[in-house]
Amino acid sequence: MAYTPHPDVVPGEQYRYALTNFRIAHEKVEEQRIQLQEQEKQVAQLRARIALLEGTNQSQFGVSKINGNSVDDFSIKNAASGLDGQINRWAADLARNPPVPLSTIRQAALIDVFDDNPAELGPQAETPVATGMQVQSLLRHAVSKTIAEGIVNCLIITDSPEANIQLTRIHEHIFSRDPTVAAVWRRQTFSAAVETCSLDMSRFFLSEHMPHLAQLLQIASDKTTPGGAVLPVLEAAYDFSRMLHSAPSSSGGTVDAFYRAFVPDVGSAMNPRQIELVKRCVKTERGEPDRVGATVFPGLVKVTRGVSGQTADMQTVVRRAQVICECALLGVP
Repeated sequence: MAYTPHPDVVPGEQYRYALTNFRIAHEKVEEQRIQLQEQEKQVAQLRARIALLEGTNQSQFGVSKINGNSVDDFSIKNAASGLDGQINRWAADLARNPPVPLSTIRQAALIDVFDDNPAELGPQAETPVATGMQVQSLLRHAVSKTIAEGIVNCLIITDSPEANIQLTRIHEHIFSRDPTVAAVWRRQTFSAAVETCSLDMSRFFLSEHMPHLAQLLQIASDKTTPGGAVLPVLEAAYDFSRMLHSAPSSSGGTVDAFYRAFVPDVGSAMNPRQIELVKRCVKTERGEPDRVGATVFPGLVKVTRGVSGQTADMQTVVRRAQVICECALLGVP
């Protein structure tokens, strides 16, 4: 007798129970999918709002950009190297073809470097004959100090020095309370900043930070003179400063940072964590202490406040100051 298979039969009650559970599970999955879509939509709107406030566009990889170019520590170092080259060319050309004796330029530079304090002029003023390297290095120090104190460390938003000083104080006050709010305020403010450094602003920087050199070299409005060739350098420094201060934070929104410049003083002790020697230092190689002869380009630090509740600012050296030691500058064996 042949075997006849019988189809599996599920009781109606069990079938209806399974169908009900399946429908409930499907509805829950669909509900979760809709919730996830809504969350993604809200996150996208929030990112767009942040980008609008900062004046930036967020790329698909989450990297903030300015004018289509990402701004990070590496690009800042490259831009600093370009500005460093411009300063060096101006100082070298002036030292090769000085409009007045080199000793006169050296004396004016030392007075500006030491803020018109003859008691601090040091051994460089005692050498009878000024060398081209001394003058070139001191000129670079004077311009570096002008750029650091007058342009990078002061928010240049308008053509009014008084207004810029007040805006810088406002930013410092906001940053001390909430770095994130300070970041949005700074970038919104820089979106309305002057596009270029005006001639009047350049003259103000020179009169404030290197008045004796400006008067001696007759720096006015002619950019073709040996002294006036520093004016395009100050304009490039302003563009560099705008890039620094309008750069969005790369810390994922948890930490805001802004940049400050520093110039080690002539005659100060050399800190290897903050300076980088551009010439060989014989004394250091012998294990003897040496001092800063001139700073040929400012250093840059990234200032952050860190986690919530942390009151002290943290400073991270992004680019060490470029320095020539005293023994190399004076030719001491």
